[in-house]
Amino acid sequence: MKKNLLLIGVVSVSSVFISWGIFGHEHINKAAVMALPQPLQTFFYNHVDFVTQESTVPDLRKYTLADKSENPRHFIDLENFGSLDSLPKTLKETKEKYDEKFLSQNGFLPWYMEELMEKLTKSFKEKRKTEILFIAADLGHYMGDAHMPLHTSENHDGQKTNQKGIHALWEAQLPEMFGSNYNFYTEEAKFIPDVHKEIWRIVLSSHALLDTLLAADKEIRKTIPEDKWLKKDANGKVMKNKFNSSVFSDEYATALNTALKGMVERQMKLSSLDVSNFWFTAWVNAGKPDLSNMDAPEVTKRNSKQLEDDLKLWKKGKLFGIECEKEF
Repeated sequence: MKKNLLLIGVVSVSSVFISWGIFGHEHINKAAVMALPQPLQTFFYNHVDFVTQESTVPDLRKYTLADKSENPRHFIDLENFGSLDSLPKTLKETKEKYDEKFLSQNGFLPWYMEELMEKLTKSFKEKRKTEILFIAADLGHYMGDAHMPLHTSENHDGQKTNQKGIHALWEAQLPEMFGSNYNFYTEEAKFIPDVHKEIWRIVLSSHALLDTLLAADKEIRKTIPEDKWLKKDANGKVMKNKFNSSVFSDEYATALNTALKGMVERQMKLSSLDVSNFWFTAWVNAGKPDLSNMDAPEVTKRNSKQLEDDLKLWKKGKLFGIECEKEF
């Protein structure tokens, strides 16, 4: 067994709606660990179970704990912020320019990610093990959200274009249905010279996919009869997931997955690499502190063979050891 930190929290993941799905967030963070260069990879691999499981905690704070400050950290409605040239650079400046109600309604995901990078860098510099792992896992969650096109738009669930339900279908149902065939192998993490610029590149790149996503879904709605959009039980009753939302039929989900031509898989892979890039960059900016003494030598030695095996699997595109409860 790998040495792990105790997962803090008494709430059940199954009782909330998880963005990107449990499958998505956990696979993104685990793949990010595999993409790290040494020696950072060894430190994170000693706690790979923690940063994998902890990836869903921001949603637990949001839904189960009803933390009102949490929700706007997960998205940004770009259409409502005006010219991108006039956007503030820091979270502090953002909160000075826009009132609390506006930010609560329209989100501030990019600025919060940048603030987390500053905190992670500081934690690395001060070699605060618990903080490093908690913040890194959280950053992985928000990075995943930033790669989801609907997290960048006020039309977050297709409600403005009569496509309600598209959000959960794209980011949770499709990965759960088809994710076992995804290839999670990426290049090794690299240093990011300009964190602010890279965060906005990611958000804007995701936003650019929005029209393609919505257009593909509209075409599916034209080609599949409406009475076959949703999954039904033997009695013809529309089936609900554990969040009491209607579940799309396998026919509909398969058609959309085909029409998107690998979009969900690509965004998940890009997300995992970017998570790894940001973790690595924070460590480099902290002065590349030696983390080897933060875990007992026998723990690192015990995990070394498993890391070697997992790297071989990852280079084939596979990730093992993640048991996700079915949501759909």
